Amino acid sequence: MISISLCMIVRDEEKVLGRCLDSVRELADEIIIVDTGSRDRTKEIAGKYTDKIYDFRWEDDFSAARNFAFARASGAYCMWMDADDVMPESSRKPFLELKASLTSETDVVMMPYETAFDERGKTVFSYYRERIVKNHPCFRFQGKVHEVIPLKGKIKKADIPIEHRKEDTKDSDRNLQIYEKMEKAGEVFDCRMLYYYGRELIAHGRYEEGLRRMEQFLDRPEGWLENKIDATRQMALCYYRMGNERQAFNALVSGFLYDVPRGETCCDLGRHFLDRGQYEKAAYWYRRALEGKKDPKSGAFIQEECYGFLPAISLCVCYDRMGEREKAEQYNELAGYYKPYSEYYLQNKEYFKMQQSPEMEKVQT
Repeated sequence: MISISLCMIVRDEEKVLGRCLDSVRELADEIIIVDTGSRDRTKEIAGKYTDKIYDFRWEDDFSAARNFAFARASGAYCMWMDADDVMPESSRKPFLELKASLTSETDVVMMPYETAFDERGKTVFSYYRERIVKNHPCFRFQGKVHEVIPLKGKIKKADIPIEHRKEDTKDSDRNLQIYEKMEKAGEVFDCRMLYYYGRELIAHGRYEEGLRRMEQFLDRPEGWLENKIDATRQMALCYYRMGNERQAFNALVSGFLYDVPRGETCCDLGRHFLDRGQYEKAAYWYRRALEGKKDPKSGAFIQEECYGFLPAISLCVCYDRMGEREKAEQYNELAGYYKPYSEYYLQNKEYFKMQQSPEMEKVQT
């Protein structure tokens, strides 16, 4: 059985660190904690799980801190987690089985990273990340923010999710500030940095600047396919917020230049027409979303609802507005298959029971 060193960087994580370490303490062979300047009980809590606690002066560089942690690992493999991550109970046995079966031939293990959940805890947003890597200098993080370990060698994809259970939104400006500091210093942005810089700007409502960064990213031929497709959606968001609906639509359609439509883009197009009362066109795109290409192991950001519940409930609305009640009810039942606890599904179900009432309102969306 191979040995795994869990390597973490932390700062002021007293609320969540114990939760994280409780979920993995029986799985890792050693735990490395690198503290970047905590002023709460983080180090005290870490001390209950490991004596390998190190201080590292924060220098606006996540890769530097993570690589410092990796350099102190003695296991054959390094694994990273954030303090607000959790290894769910359902992942622990498969993780031990992976650990028992993994051979030295494997260089990188990719695992799902689940980062958003609905009201019942069902995953609605996920993507694969490089989670475990061979403990060797050639497997180190790159990038001061939104850091990544470049993939190489033999890569294994294991369906063993890690959940990101964020408790608060502290330092919400931190990533953007790091990018702005880099830009001010004249640092050269590679393709990936441009993409994530653009996303940060857009998330902060700076749409014109974010749009410009996404355009610069798409002008680079080396950009990753999935990021290019997402960039067209990010650009559409900017145009919508700036009041340019035609350009927003064109941005969404431009995503088809890169590959067959993803469910996320189809849902965006469906919403475009639904909001404008063009229900037949909206229904067309929502049907395409149900058929959309989804490859969870690609590493792309996956919005699970765009391949099930969202197009189904939206098709219910479209067909109801077009007067096709039977189809509307069928798609509402499909939505209920995906989310039987959805208030929209349940309200619509009641609506269809009472649809003879002239005072009944439109179905919910």
